[in-house]
Amino acid sequence: MPPKPLTFPETFVWGVATAAPQIEGAAFLDGKGESIWDRFSRIPGKVRSGDTLDVACDHYHRFREDFALMQALGVRNYRLSIAWPRIYPSGDGAPNPAGLDFYHRLFDSMAENGITPWVTLFHWDLPQALEDRGGWPSRVVVDAFARYADTVVRAFAGKVKHWFTTNEIRCFTDFGYGPGGHNRAPGRVESARVVNQTFHNALLCHGHAVRAVRAHGGPGARVGLADNCDACVPVTETAADIEAANAWFVDGNQNVIDPIYRGHYADAYLRRIGGDAPHVAPGDFELIGAPTDFLGLNLYTGSFVRACAGARYEVLALPPNYWHADGNWLKLTPQIMYWATRFSKENYAPKEIYITENGCGYDDEPVVGGEVVDLHRREFLRLYLGELHRAIGEGVPVRGYFVWSFLDNFEWNDGYTRRFGIVHVDFATQRRTPKLSARYFSGIIRQNGLP
Repeated sequence: MPPKPLTFPETFVWGVATAAPQIEGAAFLDGKGESIWDRFSRIPGKVRSGDTLDVACDHYHRFREDFALMQALGVRNYRLSIAWPRIYPSGDGAPNPAGLDFYHRLFDSMAENGITPWVTLFHWDLPQALEDRGGWPSRVVVDAFARYADTVVRAFAGKVKHWFTTNEIRCFTDFGYGPGGHNRAPGRVESARVVNQTFHNALLCHGHAVRAVRAHGGPGARVGLADNCDACVPVTETAADIEAANAWFVDGNQNVIDPIYRGHYADAYLRRIGGDAPHVAPGDFELIGAPTDFLGLNLYTGSFVRACAGARYEVLALPPNYWHADGNWLKLTPQIMYWATRFSKENYAPKEIYITENGCGYDDEPVVGGEVVDLHRREFLRLYLGELHRAIGEGVPVRGYFVWSFLDNFEWNDGYTRRFGIVHVDFATQRRTPKLSARYFSGIIRQNGLP
């Protein structure tokens, strides 16, 4: 007799995730404005093979096909984003009726297929016009986002009840304006003070999104952040190493999660950044610290930490041949699903936690005999979800999991080479082929547990 599956709670939410700029295409159709990634991808050498977002997965025209495929796989929850420049081509000013109409059609199609939307308001596609007026270092973006959030929540309150404010703040701030900013849109390299201001302004946008959902979301509307928190694993499960890992976790998340849940910047953080602290206006932290309904965590990789004589912790360097996906950044550390959610609970006490992204990318996944045998992704899912099951069993309030990604898509600097999807996309023909991992994940959803 086969062993019983590791069962998840009855109300556990299983879903898939994507982002508008990575799958929609139609980059300049029906009044959509230029985004910073539309511009950045056209700079020679910035994106592999010169790939652009112009067509992507052509989801703009094929969403009905994609939702029918989700339904066939048993997917009932879908995390997606709305393209800011499709709603406000210039970032602010007059909204684009064709953009609003597109998402109405999209949400209607989801409803026809029994799929619940979980909507991210901002997933990296800042309107280029706002970048031209200062970008994330400027409060011009904050004011424009406030109007955008109000417009979108009002428009779709009858069809959307689950909202994420922003996705991975450090990726569109530090990575776009910091020391390595030349490798990510918009491609600027600014001072530490300017970078810290981008973080602060992004937090204000998070606050405006919460405010918009509370004001316009209607009965049952819920809202929270989707964050790629710094995650780590204690080298041994001893009190000393766990304490050291927790200290590292707190230090690493003092610029995003900490102020949202505490309503101020930690003294330790302000001491660390010294004279590079951002400008904080009266009322900022009332907005930033407004209560949320859940915390979304995008968990991929982490560090190993242990106690160290003479220091609060020591981070161990990984050996060159440590297990990784394609792309050296994604070192596979399944234990972060347990430790990141546990440390989040212990330090910030979110009401609920959702894994808003988790997945792995590989460069060569051909369709052979009508299928993609991605056993490496299947093992990834099994190991990471096993650690998540442990966390839930110990009382961590994890309520759902969204695999990244539903479709192979535009993977930022890696273009269309790096594939994260559980569904293969032939970008020449736009044919969709569910991979072995899609069938595996479909089985997990069906039995609400790991085989």
